[in-house]
Amino acid sequence: MVRPVKRREPLTDAQLLMTITIGIFAVMYGAAMIFMGGGFLRTQQLFDLLNDNAALIIISCALTIVMIGGGINISVGGVIGLTVMACALYLNGSGIQNDVLCIIVTFLLAIGIGLAFGLFQGFLISYLDIQPFIVTLAGMFLSRGLTTILSANPVKVTHAGFQALVKARAAFPFLGYTAKNGNLIAAKLEIGAIVALCVVVLVYLMLRFTRLGRHIYALGGNQQSALMLGINVKRTRFMSYVLSGLLSGLAGFVFLMHKPAGNASVAMRSEMDAIAASIIGGTLLTGGVGNVIGTFFGAMILATIQKIIALSSLNESWWQEMANGAMLGLFILLQSVILSSRSKHKKTAPNSAAGRGGWRTIRPRMGRRRGQ
Repeated sequence: MVRPVKRREPLTDAQLLMTITIGIFAVMYGAAMIFMGGGFLRTQQLFDLLNDNAALIIISCALTIVMIGGGINISVGGVIGLTVMACALYLNGSGIQNDVLCIIVTFLLAIGIGLAFGLFQGFLISYLDIQPFIVTLAGMFLSRGLTTILSANPVKVTHAGFQALVKARAAFPFLGYTAKNGNLIAAKLEIGAIVALCVVVLVYLMLRFTRLGRHIYALGGNQQSALMLGINVKRTRFMSYVLSGLLSGLAGFVFLMHKPAGNASVAMRSEMDAIAASIIGGTLLTGGVGNVIGTFFGAMILATIQKIIALSSLNESWWQEMANGAMLGLFILLQSVILSSRSKHKKTAPNSAAGRGGWRTIRPRMGRRRGQ
């Protein structure tokens, strides 16, 4: 008996946009290796991109969750700044003799600050129906103001135990390189970068395999349809902002592990970079489409652009802003062209095209009756 050949399903919009993002990152990084050489030929350069942008990756994941649900959160950068300042002051003046206990309490403080913003903003947006942009804009101003109130001057962390955590690295000798003197230099990854990679994996699993993740996609796709399906829209939106706030607090702690000092300008405008990374990764501002893996590579694209500009001796800030703006505009144009062409193709393709590998509407299978 000849088995029927399974038709290959076309890529979803999120998968297609993610694939394009990964391809552009590979081409960009490969071109940097060929034309710039130097550090780009070593694994440590890739690790440094992760080390320097771990906090950005985490808040980009936070923005992706909210944006897939059709919302926005521009307070994440301010929450990072407030978290960094509060944790720095606490570490310096806590007086706890046990270093491990002090670090654990500081971590809980960071998570608590992010969670408080997530709960408050989520309640206002979900249950009082206030526009997300207005609420999170107010949250951004509030967090920045509280940061300045805590200390208008820079605060450097002097806690010995936390300094040891900052210097901790995960070494990968097999990915290192041999120096001119013959010594093997292992590739090293900071603890914060490992945390960021874990966040990407966990958020991906949450969005892909949990009921909350499916509800977030349904909410962003069509709120009325989500209501008709019996989804608790308010609770789903509320949980997306709670997760966003929690990840923002975690990003603040990770930022402090990378740069153990707080000041009023910490993570300034990082919310814009996080939104850009999400859009470049294939997340639509209209909601319903997005993939956190694409967001990760979107953040890596921005980090690679920054590194290339720095190595090109273009130290003026506007070069980075122009490059980010050009890249963001390119991806918005790609999204518009690709999604509109796919939409037209789906509408004009005949029903018989499904048997020839064309687009088709996927209907849910009905459960079998007993005895069948």
